[in-house]
Amino acid sequence: MKKNLVLFFTFFIFVFSCLILNAWASEYVVFLSTNNIRSGPSTNYSVLGLEAVGSSYYLKSSNLVKDEKQNGSCDAGWYQIDYNGKTGYVCSEYVRLGGTSYEDGKEPSNSCEVQMQEAGFPSSYWSGLCSMKEAHPTWTFKAVQTNLEWSVAVEKESACGVSLIQSSNSEYIDTSCSSKEGSFRAASKKAVAFYMDPRNFLTDKYVFQFEYLKYDNSLASTYTSAIDTMLKNASFYQYHLGLGTNFAQLVNDAGKEKDFNPISLAARMYQEMGTGTSLYNLYSGVYTGDSNAFYGYYNFYNIGVNSSCVNNITKCGLSYAKNHGWNSVYNAIKGGADLLADSYLQNGQYNTYLQKFNVVPVNPDSIYTHQYMTNIAAPSSEATSTYSSYKKMGLLESPFIFYIPVYHNMSQDIDNTPSGGSGGGDSNSSVPSNLAPTSIITSAGYKYSGEYITGIQANTTVSSLKGALEGIGGNGTVTITDSNGRAVNSGDLVGTGYKVTINGTTKSTFIVLIYGDVSGDGKISSLDLLKLQKHILKVSTLSGAYLKAADANKDGKILVLDLVVIQKDVLSVEKINQ
Repeated sequence: MKKNLVLFFTFFIFVFSCLILNAWASEYVVFLSTNNIRSGPSTNYSVLGLEAVGSSYYLKSSNLVKDEKQNGSCDAGWYQIDYNGKTGYVCSEYVRLGGTSYEDGKEPSNSCEVQMQEAGFPSSYWSGLCSMKEAHPTWTFKAVQTNLEWSVAVEKESACGVSLIQSSNSEYIDTSCSSKEGSFRAASKKAVAFYMDPRNFLTDKYVFQFEYLKYDNSLASTYTSAIDTMLKNASFYQYHLGLGTNFAQLVNDAGKEKDFNPISLAARMYQEMGTGTSLYNLYSGVYTGDSNAFYGYYNFYNIGVNSSCVNNITKCGLSYAKNHGWNSVYNAIKGGADLLADSYLQNGQYNTYLQKFNVVPVNPDSIYTHQYMTNIAAPSSEATSTYSSYKKMGLLESPFIFYIPVYHNMSQDIDNTPSGGSGGGDSNSSVPSNLAPTSIITSAGYKYSGEYITGIQANTTVSSLKGALEGIGGNGTVTITDSNGRAVNSGDLVGTGYKVTINGTTKSTFIVLIYGDVSGDGKISSLDLLKLQKHILKVSTLSGAYLKAADANKDGKILVLDLVVIQKDVLSVEKINQ
């Protein structure tokens, strides 16, 4: 009997272990090229969707299904995948198996998190993605499984000359590398890790670096106006408008011809040309130097300019333009579109992030190389321009698709400062802005009083506050910690007592004050009523920011009336005016 019990429990443990393994492990396919997903195992079946290289979907079965079509187009067979709740079929010749993907152990707490888990995102991505999904239900987020170790990828992108940064802060400069371009210096591993970590940019303003850059016919009628909105303050744009050139229309036409998002083309030109006139010789077409050898040529993308020609940018840029026949405004605009579409989009670099960090190339030999820019801040900078243009045109509720990379062994704790994931315990810091911290606060729509920052609504996430402030001060200028100075995740709620450090013309730290959030958890709830009641009854005592937060009606006194104000907020009768 005893022996039978032992055998039974041994068998039970074995079966249970198998079930656990099956629950935490699942195979998936990774697309090697852009391909259709079909409703059945042949090209006779309808198309459920078109997916880009690097996209990943869980297998319903690892067994191949034979092509049903006589002389079928997929002799190797079809895989069954879970495609947005439906059974889809993809030809095995165009995908590779992603092996076994183990979840990180965190259970989804709502339907959005379930959706993000099923899409292939680790739990550390969920909060930022779900915040955006709640605000923009039409947006779609797709995980790109790089199958790369995070630490290795950062190391490769930190190699001398691969990544540059414009900073006067030595913490972000690799002093052992002499590579430079003008005011740009080699970026340190800390800086690279920050800009390379997708989780630092899961906000409305910065997520557009992951936007799928195909031409969207549903937005065709709005592209020209959006381009004009984006470029209207740029000297190169105004110069050509003054000559009667419909520049925005030409950008749209080039994008449509190459099936490339023209907003991204405009953002790239804006990033490269800037708003001033320092690159007049590249964009005007009237350069008379070098015996008029380059007269009539244009280069709006700064292509051909690299560290070997910082003292003669004009000659480098116009030499490239001449060699590629960019002898008209349209030829120059379309020439850049040709390069981006043919050399980058077709190589699996279908968003701005991947054009800087080439981590899922069609050609594996080009990994960590074939990167359009060296400036590590360029993707987030272009994303801001794109976001602003879409916002001004009222296009933010368009059905955008974002392809966001996922790496192996990323830390669950997201460092939202440029210290990066590989900083090894270095102190937090940020990239300085040329604006005063108080100007950044007020321009972002918040208020300050002494050491406190106010005007922040309850239930505001770290990423939302950080994004709003950095939208004014620039990416990497803001550090947010909890009341004890500890790092926080981007999806955490900002609570009373949190600390916001802004690195502007001076470096200042402000304490978050949310009226009614007496507990400091970022929400206004019955817990705040309880804490305030205990203070009034002298059971316990509030102090500092928490005492100020208890003054919900802002009359300078802590009384029962404040309880009433907080209670109205909890019951959604009347929200507290922050």
